[in-house]
Amino acid sequence: MMEVMKKRPSLLVLASFFKISFIGLILSPLLHAKGIDIESIIKGECGSSVTLIKKSMLLTKKQAKAIEAKAHMKLHSKIVRLYLANKEGQTYCYGIVLSRKVRTKKAAVLYMIDQTGTIKAIEILAFTEPPEFKPKEKWINNLKGKNLNHPLRVGRDVPTISGATLSARNVTEGARLALAIFDIAIKGK
Repeated sequence: MMEVMKKRPSLLVLASFFKISFIGLILSPLLHAKGIDIESIIKGECGSSVTLIKKSMLLTKKQAKAIEAKAHMKLHSKIVRLYLANKEGQTYCYGIVLSRKVRTKKAAVLYMIDQTGTIKAIEILAFTEPPEFKPKEKWINNLKGKNLNHPLRVGRDVPTISGATLSARNVTEGARLALAIFDIAIKGK
């Protein structure tokens, strides 16, 4: 019995590694096929002189529950793809990539958050739904400057998109999740 208990943590670590690897295998070809350079996007928003550090973060159960409570929605994965934009030894900007289902297919969205917990920019990296459902940049700009003090609800403080309500909701809910991840897992609040 004791031998089984000793092996169990390593199995969990191994399972987490395979899950992270699997997500990377799914997202990487999709992003590279589209010619997406996340580093250039982040440097364009956070400054060309920043140094990027790419991480995969595995949230604890406690963190996941706290994020769900703060975002008022379910977290579909405890694995977070994170980019740290550092300048002079200090993190200046954070990039959080979330992959979520829109209708029947997934979208990957990069949320760039400054050190105060405010959305600096949002970039849709991959969108496999029909192109007419993809939110336009003009609409996405409605989320810039928002933080967790804003309700971030489509139809309330964020306008709806006629014919693309599910896409608008997906990006807005993702913003709430990204801000909650920043608060709980990165800042430790």
